[in-house]
Amino acid sequence: MELLARWQFALTTIFHFFFVPVTIGLSVVVATMQTLAYRRRDETWGRLSRFFGRLFLINLAIGVVTGIVLEFQFGMNWSAYSIFVGNIFGAPLAIEGLLAFFLESTFVGLWIFGRDRLSPRAHLATIWATSLGTIISAFFILAANSWMQHPVGYRVEHGRAFLTNFWAVLGNSTLWAAFTHTITSALVTAGALVLGTAVWQARRAREEHERAPFLRAARFAAAFTLVALIVTGVSGDLQARLMDSQQPMKMAAAEAIYNTKSGASFSILTIGNLNGKPIFQIRIPHVLSMVADLSWNGQVRGVNQIQAAETAKYGKASYIPVLWLTYWSFRIMVGTAILLLLLCLWGVVLARRKRLTTSRWFMPAALIGIALPFLANTTGWIFTEVGRQPWIVYGLMRTVQGVSSTTTADVTTTLVGFVSLYTLLGAVDAVLMFRAARGGLAEPESTDVHSVPGLVY
Repeated sequence: MELLARWQFALTTIFHFFFVPVTIGLSVVVATMQTLAYRRRDETWGRLSRFFGRLFLINLAIGVVTGIVLEFQFGMNWSAYSIFVGNIFGAPLAIEGLLAFFLESTFVGLWIFGRDRLSPRAHLATIWATSLGTIISAFFILAANSWMQHPVGYRVEHGRAFLTNFWAVLGNSTLWAAFTHTITSALVTAGALVLGTAVWQARRAREEHERAPFLRAARFAAAFTLVALIVTGVSGDLQARLMDSQQPMKMAAAEAIYNTKSGASFSILTIGNLNGKPIFQIRIPHVLSMVADLSWNGQVRGVNQIQAAETAKYGKASYIPVLWLTYWSFRIMVGTAILLLLLCLWGVVLARRKRLTTSRWFMPAALIGIALPFLANTTGWIFTEVGRQPWIVYGLMRTVQGVSSTTTADVTTTLVGFVSLYTLLGAVDAVLMFRAARGGLAEPESTDVHSVPGLVY
């Protein structure tokens, strides 16, 4: 029952999170393009904002549908957990629903239907308000998740956690590191999507007036994604140090370090068993210690020592997550980010040399690059959640204690139903996204972008 419930939540969450970073990131990209159109009186940016705005709206719609299911699962499969954390989760999730979701849904409606009815400045404000809504929504959901990773501002009475300091929850160091990392990775996801789509469109264009706007979008996306990747890496480095102090077992499992080491090296690749006797390894000396505490010979605690310490603190049980999944999900996340960084550097260089459409290999690489952030996002969340096991709330409640009393047959039925429905939704989204990406830019309606609000706003 517990395993099936975990599979169901994992699959639905992973599927939902395919759309979240695209929605957040594209809202910022579209708002930026529309701002450039408004400030520079440039119809090309306006046409680009409408083109990528269609992709944004498709993802927003699918993301909302798939996100609603997740909250119902707390009651269906995780009722014991919901009873334990309900007094704490209620506040951030209520604010997310009442403030962020309504802000987002209200202003996206104004952006869609107010194009010819609002002034250019007011219409521009609606897309920025929509973008703000998506970011606020992510913040309060991450506030709830970060409390599971690092509980603060609470007391436990009669088997339930009660909120004692809401500002401590909002000021949680884990929250701010996760929020920064999530938002910047969303910008990376959207940037890669814009880059791949724009280069593809520019290559297939037959006329210069069709090619030029997408070349501009590709140059913008390569630089935009490169900057976002750098900030994502910095925020990830901060998360690693917090993890070393707050969840040391996750750090040890990420590197498969069984015994405490000083000056610990970082393993790029391991072939064979992760028990300390691999067939082949590539390691970089001292890097893990630098990641953990910025010290060349810093101490990184091992799995065996942490297991002994947590057994003494929490009682006899296994506190070791699935090592191979934790180890490899971390490396896939980092590896895909590095590949995308190299792709963006390549794109920036080609853009400066005006060779984005003449390079033989860049377009297929950019199209493959669209998938890289999705792989990084998915493996990053797998690492975050699997590495916390066996805890559903770190140090307070184990995952096995949080499940509902529903039957195995019920969970199996809903699991099959969700997988089938989400597969269908995924296919529909793929078709809609491809059709929208294949379509061309809207024709210019006026030579003066301020004279016709419907042109860019």
